[in-house]
Parts: sequence; C-alpha cells; structure tokens
Amino acid sequence: MAPLHVFVCLLGLVVLCRSDCFFQGLVIKDLENPPKGCMDEDGKLHDFGSEWTRDCVACSCTEDGMSCCNMIPDLNIVDIPAECELVVNKKACSAKAVLKSDNTKECYPL
Repeated sequence: MAPLHVFVCLLGLVVLCRSDCFFQGLVIKDLENPPKGCMDEDGKLHDFGSEWTRDCVACSCTEDGMSCCNMIPDLNIVDIPAECELVVNKKACSAKAVLKSDNTKECYPL
C-alpha cells in the first residue's frame, strides 16, 4: 500500500531517508488456486492489504506482490559531515546524525 511507504519515507526524511526498498512480485503457480496473500522470507503468509514490520523492515502485501523498505538508512549511502556520526536505535527503528564531540546535538546530511 502506497500510504505506508509514503509515511515511512516522510518519517525517515527527518532522520535521513535513504532506505533500501525492494518489491517481490506475486507468483501465481496454479490458476485454479490463486494465492491468498504474500509469503515472507520466513514462510509466513500475509493477507492482501496487510502491513507488518519485522527487524526494522516495513512491508505491505497487495495483489501485485510484497513491497518492503528498511526503516534504518544504509550507513554506506548516507552522506554526513566528517564531524558527525550516525547513531542507530534498532529498538525504535530509527537513526540520527549527531556531532561526534557532543552526541546531544544533531547534524544534518550534506
């Protein structure tokens, strides 16, 4: 569902939205018995229209397939000033750039 992805990205803009996303198209193997949802990497079936988050990856399932986005920016693609560092909170699925000299002050990407 597009609203979830827009929401996740808008939230991430505050924190450096440059997340990795992927789409896995729905595969119909048997026309007589079409799928009832999307199968995640653990083999769990998620109904069409459902949304879930696991390990800071937000996913949604539509009749076209499964779309997932990492909620934490990839450290390799985030441009932050040299005097800053990226602090990741995996419990809250968030990240922010802070000054290395004072981690109470936020930095902003270049």
